[in-house]
Amino acid sequence: MKNYSIAKSRRIRSTPYTSRIEKQGVTSYTVYNHMLLPAAFGSIEDSYHHLKKDVQVWDVAAERQVEISGKDSAKLIQLMTCRDLTKSKIGRCYYCPIIDDSGNLVNDPVILKLAEDKWWVSIADSDVIFFAKGLASGNKLDVKIFEPNVDIIAIQGPKSFSLMEKIFGKAITELKFFGFDYYNFKGVKHLIARSGWSKQGGFEVYVENTQSGLDLYDQLFEMGKEFNVKPGCPNLIERIESGLLSYGNDFDNKDNPFECGFEKYVSLESNINFLGKDKLKKIKSEGIKKKLMGVEIEAKNISLTGSVDIMNNDGKSIGELRSACYSPHFKKAIGIAMIKEPFCKASETGKLEIEGKTLTVKVCDLPFI
Repeated sequence: MKNYSIAKSRRIRSTPYTSRIEKQGVTSYTVYNHMLLPAAFGSIEDSYHHLKKDVQVWDVAAERQVEISGKDSAKLIQLMTCRDLTKSKIGRCYYCPIIDDSGNLVNDPVILKLAEDKWWVSIADSDVIFFAKGLASGNKLDVKIFEPNVDIIAIQGPKSFSLMEKIFGKAITELKFFGFDYYNFKGVKHLIARSGWSKQGGFEVYVENTQSGLDLYDQLFEMGKEFNVKPGCPNLIERIESGLLSYGNDFDNKDNPFECGFEKYVSLESNINFLGKDKLKKIKSEGIKKKLMGVEIEAKNISLTGSVDIMNNDGKSIGELRSACYSPHFKKAIGIAMIKEPFCKASETGKLEIEGKTLTVKVCDLPFI
């Protein structure tokens, strides 16, 4: 297989940590929010095992923020998401699907409430800032919308708590899941949330002071030696096993929240006003025609680019495989697939073809673990 490189430009930005991760041996990138996101440091399986027992530091600056502030900021935030945020609290993070006027998903960010009139929308890979500006303009809302200078460092893995306690003190280990607060590092305050795109536990540091962030990045590796700290990145195997969905891979703007298992974040019975609410009421009433499911694949390895049709024994398409990997835990390939009705139930079987090989598929529930 040929090796290719990504041509860097103003359209594909590097991060403040790029020079460091390149010295640390990053082997591949992807592009996320028009920015470089590390995709591997050597073997993804080796990194998976390390993430599950030690601690990793991730450059996830590509997880960009959309800051929305002003008198009508809460109104705009609520207009964007189907989740009821009327009782949201300052200092908390909220997983909030963003919906368009057709009831389909635009993004699935984590929203941080910094003040009653100030929010950060920590976005997945799509241009939410333009969506927000369009809604604000069309509804004549009094808000300010921009991308702040925030470059996230994630500290993930079971030993992340010990490493962060060593640097910030015991108080940081008492932070509740999806809570955030400000912590001092050498005279600079950093917003730190107990969150991250793995199920192994950890923190995300929302770095606004770039130089302090670089100093912290270096300190994490210096003080993390006793915990076997290594550089890392969101891990394909760990996230599929854990059922962590990826916007643009597992679902996109052609899918609605009911199809993606986000029912608990859809507030149709409340009095809140959000875009696409009537459409979602109709979808719920009529029932969905497809659903994201897990699949077990009889294969010892798998290479997936794009999506692949899953067929039944009659040669009829029953869905499409959207993400897949080999799972060391299950000793077989597993994946996330959009399965059509009436086939989206556990124990349904099918087959797919990848690189000339026909593989048997069994539908199952998510998450795998």
